[in-house]
Amino acid sequence: MKQAIWCLVLALSLPVYTQTQKPAPTLKSILLEQLRSTHNKAEWFVPANTAVEGLTPEQASWTDGKGNHSIGQLTNHLIFWNRQSLAKFKGETPEKFSGNNDETFNSFDSKQWNTAVQQLDQVLTEWEKVVEAADESKLKDWYSTIARIGTHNAYHIGQIVYVRKEQGSWNPAKGVN
Repeated sequence: MKQAIWCLVLALSLPVYTQTQKPAPTLKSILLEQLRSTHNKAEWFVPANTAVEGLTPEQASWTDGKGNHSIGQLTNHLIFWNRQSLAKFKGETPEKFSGNNDETFNSFDSKQWNTAVQQLDQVLTEWEKVVEAADESKLKDWYSTIARIGTHNAYHIGQIVYVRKEQGSWNPAKGVN
């Protein structure tokens, strides 16, 4: 009798278990998770929106005097490369580029800091939208590039947080001590 009751309990709980399981990840879901974690979803590291929030134009322009980039320069670099790749993904002509990567950092104007923050959010949001709307075939052609975009973004976001720590403008409660 105890065995029969145990089997009944097990059988009744089985559908509940299967209903709570997550669906298997797809290429799209993995790429979106990577893009969101570097945009606005705090997980293993600080996302871009958190990294740049609350900075003044002066703080965004600050450098350590050792030849390292400012937060504004890093942000402009991220905007540029995300836009370049996004245009290509969408089949559009990307912005002209001389091939000198230094130019992607050095075009920062502190008067445009608030605009740069908005542009970073916009391009990262657009990436998420186009990946969400893309078919599996397109994603199979682009998955490696999109994954590298996430890695590239994470790398420079880490630099932004480091610069903020160096200048004393980072709040450790925002995610990284």
